[in-house]
Amino acid sequence: MSSYLTRRTLLAVIATLALGLVPATAQDARRGYVPAARDAVRAVAAEHGMVVAQEKISAQVGADILRRGGNAVDAAVATGFAMAVTYPRAGNIGGGGFMVIHSADRNEDITIDYRETAPAATTPQIFLGPDGKPDVTKSRDSALGIGVPGTVAGLALALEKYGSGRFTLTQLLEPAIALARDGFVVSDDLADTLPSWHRRLARWPSSAKIFSRPDGTPLVQGDRLVQADLAATLSAVAAQGPRGFYEGPVAEQLAKAVTDAGGIMTPADLKTYQAVIRAPVRGTYRGYDIVSMPLPSSGGVVLVETLNILEGFQLADLKQGSAASLHLLIEAMKRAYADRARYLGDPAFVKAPIETLTAKDYAAKLRAGISTDRATPSKELVSAATTPREGSNTTHFSVVDGRGNAVSNTYTLNFSYGVGLVADGTGVLLNNELDDFTAAVGASNAYGLVGFEANLPGPGKRPLSSMSPTIVLRDGKPVLVTGSPGGSRIISTVLQVIVNVLDYRMDVAAAVATPRLHHQWLPDEVRVESGFPSDVLGELKAMGHVIVEPMGQTSANSILVTSSGPLGAADPRTRGAEASGQ
Repeated sequence: MSSYLTRRTLLAVIATLALGLVPATAQDARRGYVPAARDAVRAVAAEHGMVVAQEKISAQVGADILRRGGNAVDAAVATGFAMAVTYPRAGNIGGGGFMVIHSADRNEDITIDYRETAPAATTPQIFLGPDGKPDVTKSRDSALGIGVPGTVAGLALALEKYGSGRFTLTQLLEPAIALARDGFVVSDDLADTLPSWHRRLARWPSSAKIFSRPDGTPLVQGDRLVQADLAATLSAVAAQGPRGFYEGPVAEQLAKAVTDAGGIMTPADLKTYQAVIRAPVRGTYRGYDIVSMPLPSSGGVVLVETLNILEGFQLADLKQGSAASLHLLIEAMKRAYADRARYLGDPAFVKAPIETLTAKDYAAKLRAGISTDRATPSKELVSAATTPREGSNTTHFSVVDGRGNAVSNTYTLNFSYGVGLVADGTGVLLNNELDDFTAAVGASNAYGLVGFEANLPGPGKRPLSSMSPTIVLRDGKPVLVTGSPGGSRIISTVLQVIVNVLDYRMDVAAAVATPRLHHQWLPDEVRVESGFPSDVLGELKAMGHVIVEPMGQTSANSILVTSSGPLGAADPRTRGAEASGQ
């Protein structure tokens, strides 16, 4: 291990042990892990900047950029590229995502949409079988599900427009290149997940040779993961900028790998890809400003709509985690997710009634239909929705610096390790993100999310997402930076962190660690993590809620900004998550 990695990993381990953070295992995560000893989970304090990510080496990479004078965007870019190496199941340059930026220097809030796009040859019927019904193997397990990757373009655009000017793209890529070239020791979440997902990777020879031992078994804890081809690809980006990825040899190899595997991506699809700067979705909640991601992410719209509904209830008068409080959360989620299904899609193709859905008076109408002691069946909300399951293996990181800038970034490959295909010669692990389209009107994706015409596949179209990177402001300054992986559960996770902090005044570490639940309109069930008292679940059942366990993985890596500096909360549901300050 290089001296850089040795020093950074040692610091990460010391910080984790000293702060008493409770690690989770892969089995815990599948069950909806909640720390048994939540009192042992503490926020990490820093004097100036903070990076909180699901993988500790990458969090340290970002924190090092802050120490060297970089701003939050510089650190986010370095972290994002490093996670493409160290967190291959979701960190990526073969996928895409969304970034929300608060620029104190410019007094500006913006978002960067670097969501994957469908290749030009995509048709609305691409994921249907001969019988005209959705064929899930096409969208989830074949190269037809691979979208044109957006991460390289998105991170480069963020640096160009909002970086400090102290670091070049080449400099910010140096740690990622070193990690890929020299390798690092397999541990934490990678060691937990690789054995169970290895079969998906091993069906592709180009993937098997990277993630397998000489005898063909998966790499395990203590082995070294070396990714020489990925180092070469990152070096091409360092030398040429995004052109090193979207044009020339790397683009040719990416397109060839997809078409050889039965997909339809071409070099022209890569060359024409563009990340997009968009105005954020904005809302208010109890005197705070909510800044979140607009379409093609549904996250911001659904989050603001849900908060608007909840604002009419005095949640602070109800005990946090009580059946009465949870019931209101469930009912608000249910109504906002119903609107998500009916209206939302890529804004380049769909005119969604965003102003209506995020309006306070619309929320008041929805709120009036909520009984405080009875669950509303989802089938009764279909008519209400006429008035104005996504991949869980996403990853989120939050960054703040000492100058008041903040970044909330969520990106993904969809399933863990995406489609499992490493494009030969590039080291790039490719996504299966196009499963987030609705294969047919009324059909659901892998995570149960129902969609309609607005989210059908189409050439150049960006599939609807639930990713919800969010920044909460007070008087124009960041208070909370949060987000999560978890597919359809992302929005409900971010919602609960915000409510825990703003309504219940919880310490940010407790707000992140406390048990969470989820309702997405259809199926009509409440997914819960372990940790809720049995009497509370019994009360919810008596109201008519159908309770199902587990909820599935989320990891809300968050930062609370205080007058004495940032407090970072790495979600203990993921082993190896870290808050690294400076």
